[in-house]
Amino acid sequence: MAKILIVGCGSIGMQLAESLLAKGHQVTGLKRNPPEKTSAKFNYIKADIASFEQLNEVPAAIDVVYFIVSPEGRNKESYHDVYVTGLNNLLNRFSKNGTKPRWIFVSSTSVYGQSQGEWVDEDSIAEPENITSQLIRQAELQLIDSHPDNIVVRFSGIYGPGREYLLRMAKQGSAIQKTPHYYTNRIHQQDCVNVLVFLLEQSLAGVVLEQCYVASDDDPAPMWEVMTWLAEQMKQQLPALKMTDNTMLMNKRCNNQRLKKLGYQFQYPDYKTGYLALIKD
Repeated sequence: MAKILIVGCGSIGMQLAESLLAKGHQVTGLKRNPPEKTSAKFNYIKADIASFEQLNEVPAAIDVVYFIVSPEGRNKESYHDVYVTGLNNLLNRFSKNGTKPRWIFVSSTSVYGQSQGEWVDEDSIAEPENITSQLIRQAELQLIDSHPDNIVVRFSGIYGPGREYLLRMAKQGSAIQKTPHYYTNRIHQQDCVNVLVFLLEQSLAGVVLEQCYVASDDDPAPMWEVMTWLAEQMKQQLPALKMTDNTMLMNKRCNNQRLKKLGYQFQYPDYKTGYLALIKD
């Protein structure tokens, strides 16, 4: 059994907590606005990680920290609050407690700045142009430098129940670029949870893990292909053709082979299996 702190209990964090509890682990959640105690299935700490004073209740005896935060806004200030101020506050809190838990840090494939449809993996250059992704990348480097056992997991575009952006686009008949290919990389929310549980189990089993894993499904596909297929499945009008846009800041294909060689098997290995389930629901 491991003592686990989940920082940021949104939909993924909540699912993760329930999976870990079912496996016998002790889980504590840290969230700005936790649910009422009567409905909570595990212990919560109500705190904003951007405030060091609010972290006094963080337990000293923690084995693993999952960092799964969602900034309040898509701007520099919001990202700085969690990926710089918040991260440093937590690291300082554990330092004052005299403990050094292992971190599993949920990052994003937005840290890759490639824009020509290149394949990227964990060894590819990660030099994003936008400031929010730069702050995520800075946090990655800080955690990796702080302890060699810390792990960064780079999720691609997450979809699933409540994350149905592409389905809405297909219903609206949004204009989509066809050539040159603009690739979309995805991972189903359930696979996000499964990957995080899998890495913990590998660690507890004594498997030597890498410091970084790309978590994206097996099929990075052109957006035109994906949206056309979704429209057909939902019996909607096919997407309109968008004029070629050469100003895209990010356009890459994510390689997940490191994760798969470790033994992970995707529940939803491609967009068709994942979105069919959503459409049926």
